[in-house]
Amino acid sequence: MALRLITRSLRSKQLPMFTTASLLHSHATSFGFKDVREEEKSQMVGNVFSSVASNYDVMNDLMSAGSHRLWRDRLVSKLNPFPGMKHLDVAGGTGDVAFRILETINSVDHRALQDALEDNLHEETQTYVCDINPNMLNVGKKRAQERGLGNHQSLIWVEGDAEALHFEDNSMDGYTIAFGIRNVTHIEKVLAEAYRVLKSGRRFLCLELSHVEVPGFKQLYDYYSFSVIPALAELVAGDRESYLRAFVAFPLRRNLLQ
Repeated sequence: MALRLITRSLRSKQLPMFTTASLLHSHATSFGFKDVREEEKSQMVGNVFSSVASNYDVMNDLMSAGSHRLWRDRLVSKLNPFPGMKHLDVAGGTGDVAFRILETINSVDHRALQDALEDNLHEETQTYVCDINPNMLNVGKKRAQERGLGNHQSLIWVEGDAEALHFEDNSMDGYTIAFGIRNVTHIEKVLAEAYRVLKSGRRFLCLELSHVEVPGFKQLYDYYSFSVIPALAELVAGDRESYLRAFVAFPLRRNLLQ
């Protein structure tokens, strides 16, 4: 898998990458390698995730040989969570990233810091899991119960749209989106919303698969992407074509950073 971890620290509330012209969009968008109407994409993506929600972890393990767990570990390591932080994990319905954040904050390395701070600091820690798909959120809530986090005050589940977040400006210490930004209709709106809710100087982290450009390995990667993954999707989720379109294609990192 070609992995891309994009980290950006917002050191000031200036946003040169976004202009009025850059926020304009057409009425057509891509769903994998197919052009579809904007209003159709969200429904198509929703159908895919609804169909695979219960088998989401199985699909990820099969597709990445379990490597997605290490990738998420690295994502949270780069985030460097701290007690008392307010964090927003978007498209994180199953809770994979949120659980890791809470585990890091509650780890032995952080307990000494917590003890040195105010007693209620741990209670002020808030990790919001925002996902547009209620089926994915239900899977995450079930997993939280299994982990003993069902009533954890620091873990908050929100059904919401990454393109129109219902959070205040400058309210978050961190923002993560793992394997989710490819599925939105307007990436520029998602980035603008992330910028809006993040406090100045805080961190935006995006974890995604991308294209391979290394000769030789590219052919192997393409074969795996277009032959093996669809076969696995057919076997596990019963949806070969939609899974391929929703999960494979993603723009190059340099295009996203522009």
